[in-house]
Amino acid sequence: MQLLTKHLGEIEIDSDKVISFELGLPGFLEETKFVIIDLPENDLIKILQSTKSPNVAFFITNPHHFKIDYEFTLDESTIEILGIKSEKDVLIYSIMTIKEPFKASTINLQAPIIINFHKNLGKQFIINDSTYNMRYPISPLSKKGSE
Repeated sequence: MQLLTKHLGEIEIDSDKVISFELGLPGFLEETKFVIIDLPENDLIKILQSTKSPNVAFFITNPHHFKIDYEFTLDESTIEILGIKSEKDVLIYSIMTIKEPFKASTINLQAPIIINFHKNLGKQFIINDSTYNMRYPISPLSKKGSE
C-alpha cells in the first residue's frame, strides 16, 4: 500500500507490517496504526510512522545501542494487551529527540515502545519510577552503559 510519510515522502509499505496501538500513544490517542520504516543508510534509527496522519512520525532506536544494561519489567496488563508469550516476541524501541548538533540528541528511556512483532501489536509502556530518564543522552555508549 502507498503511504505518505513525514520524512520520506510517499513510499510503498507492506500492509502486513502495520502495527496496532489499540490505546494510541500518549498525546496521540487517535493514532492507532503505525509502521516502522528503516532510514536509508542508517542502522541505528528508524521511523515510527502513523498510517493515518503523515505528520505524526517519531524517530526511534533500540535503547540497548545507548544503554547496554537497560531493563525493566512489564506489568501484567501490558503483557495481556500485547499477547506476549515470551521475551522473544518483543521488540523494544525508544523515541528519540533529534537535536543539532546530533550528539546533543536524547532518547526516552522512561516510556519505551513495546511491540509484539508476531501479532503486530504495540504499546508505549510508562516506567513509573525514577530509574530512567526521559531525556537520556545518546552520546557515545559508556563502557558500562551507566548514566
